[in-house]
Amino acid sequence: MPPTFKQLTDFFLTVGAAQVAHTEKTYLAHAIGVYQDLKSWGADEELCRAAMFHSIYGTERFQRFALPVERRPELRDLIGPRAERLAYLNCAMDRASFDRAVFQAVGPYEITDRLTGEVHALSHTEMDDLCRIHLCDWLEQVPRSKHWDYRRAAYRQMATRLGGVAEEAYRRVFSAAGQPA
Repeated sequence: MPPTFKQLTDFFLTVGAAQVAHTEKTYLAHAIGVYQDLKSWGADEELCRAAMFHSIYGTERFQRFALPVERRPELRDLIGPRAERLAYLNCAMDRASFDRAVFQAVGPYEITDRLTGEVHALSHTEMDDLCRIHLCDWLEQVPRSKHWDYRRAAYRQMATRLGGVAEEAYRRVFSAAGQPA
């Protein structure tokens, strides 16, 4: 049985992550925003759960909260194996390796785990899912952070790679701020 939305948000409360500051919001509010935005893109529920927990283990940039990776089985039981794997990869990725993979026309797509040094080979579907999560996360927060040029070429490439609603969202967010897409 899939978890309820309340069970998902309760997890943030239980682990003490709900009120952590994140780009002029709380971490939970940001996580809900990414979940809702990806849902509006037409993503399936498991991908939306991955998006909600996209930075639960901390990332290269977000270090205000990090659930210990030893708790991965607990999160996997809550959100499902696919969602937890994508959330973990989004957290653990060395962003430079991910950015290189984003520009590859075909796989295998390899990203380096900054926590373990392991290289993860991703299928085309996994790479696209990770691009959706990563791009949606950035688009949700960039208007508040105002870091418009941070990894700009990589984010533009993610939007182009995914096309459709992702590309439209990218253009809409940057246009609304008077930024060239």
